[in-house]
Amino acid sequence: MSFVSKAISVGGSLMVTIPKELAKVMNIHPNEPVEIEVKKVKLSGFGMFRGTGLTPFAKDDELHLHD
Repeated sequence: MSFVSKAISVGGSLMVTIPKELAKVMNIHPNEPVEIEVKKVKLSGFGMFRGTGLTPFAKDDELHLHD
């Protein structure tokens, strides 16, 4: 099972929290060894500015340097 989480800095190390629901489903308990595979997630900007009042680009917004 996989999930996406942010790594936070704790001392000189990084820490990732396992969500409570996932720990329950996987029957993971404190101090129990687990195997973790780490992959860096590529961020998508899709929907990032939703609700900010910005409007989508229109044909009139296109820059024409050469006519």
